[in-house]
Amino acid sequence: MTDINDKESERRQSFRLDMEKELVDIVWTDDQGHQHQKKIACLDFSRGGLRMDCDQPIDVSAEVTIIFKAANPNSQRLYGRVLRCNKQNSGWFEIALRLND
Repeated sequence: MTDINDKESERRQSFRLDMEKELVDIVWTDDQGHQHQKKIACLDFSRGGLRMDCDQPIDVSAEVTIIFKAANPNSQRLYGRVLRCNKQNSGWFEIALRLND
């Protein structure tokens, strides 16, 4: 049996792919029930999640749909939840998502 600490450690040690700020589409619903859709820069991608750069904050725990190459009929959708949203010196926000299993 694997406990949650082993899973966390495994995710942190997993390979991260530098996405070179590739634009992805994201969709989420805020606390007031309003749906938002935005193109944002994906900084890196790993088995457990993504790190993105956004010009606005997204609530921690918000459910997010990530769409790679949305204009392509073979686009891929992933689903996750916001773990962190940290304001950077630039005024933008670094968003960390954990992908749903």
